[in-house]
Amino acid sequence: MTAVESIPIIDIASWISGDTGAERAIADHVDAACREIGFFLVTGHSVSEGIQRTLYDEARRFFDLPDSVKSLARDAGDEMGGLVFLPLEREALAGTQGVIGPGDYKESLNYGAGLPGGRWPAGSAALREAFITYFAAMEALSKTMREIFCLAIGLPRDCFEEDFAGHLSALRVINYPEQPQPLAVGQVRAGAHTDYGFLTILRSEDTPGGLQVQGRGGFWIDAPAVEGAFIINIGDAFMRWTNGVWRSTPHRVVNPPAKAGRGSRRQSIPFFLNPRADTVINCLEPFLGEGGKALCPPITYGDYIALKTWQANG
Repeated sequence: MTAVESIPIIDIASWISGDTGAERAIADHVDAACREIGFFLVTGHSVSEGIQRTLYDEARRFFDLPDSVKSLARDAGDEMGGLVFLPLEREALAGTQGVIGPGDYKESLNYGAGLPGGRWPAGSAALREAFITYFAAMEALSKTMREIFCLAIGLPRDCFEEDFAGHLSALRVINYPEQPQPLAVGQVRAGAHTDYGFLTILRSEDTPGGLQVQGRGGFWIDAPAVEGAFIINIGDAFMRWTNGVWRSTPHRVVNPPAKAGRGSRRQSIPFFLNPRADTVINCLEPFLGEGGKALCPPITYGDYIALKTWQANG
């Protein structure tokens, strides 16, 4: 393990290849990262660049369409595995932290195999296939990460698997446009927030105006852009499971410097791993500590995500 700007980089290639002799060290590095900052980068994950690039390119073609065409995908609908488009300023993620302000300057495409959405637009077969393929790759990587987490915690490796049968995970591609004109006062690409679910796997890119993670002292750390790496962070639901020992850390996406001009457009691909709706989020036994007291009462994931979504969308 190495560190860049206090966010660790962990190579999981040995775990993927089945090298059991390296598993303990990998789990220990993950445990330390989750306790200290709640963020880390993984390399050696075996997700092909081709799968990543295809979704990136297909989504970019969609974002380049006229607003009148993109708006046809705005209706949520009730088609399982459908597509949902959220236009600029539709979300205000800082609202989940009680901060009221302008909507985030981003737009997004959203898909989940087990989530309702609208009908896929005409001519979007390649986009749909790219989402489905990437989603499957993230499911596989997420299973690996759950096994690593279980070893780090001291649980059987399949401890979480029942909770993720029929999971409510979501795959999103986010477009952060260039900013030729000043934004509203206090408006940013994505306000400071924590993620709601179990964990997030992010494909980012190295352009001006990027992801920042809040350190323990309240300062902001620029997340490093490491070619071929995914950024992984713990979500609120997983922090509740660990009684707050593993951290769900605030993060944000800042605006590019005014001098950046053209070339500051940014596109990222987060995968949000979420359990099924009736999963009860309750403190895991290894984290109860002395006295056996949980900091938070049990709650189903369905109830928890409903609350956080309402806060983000007003």
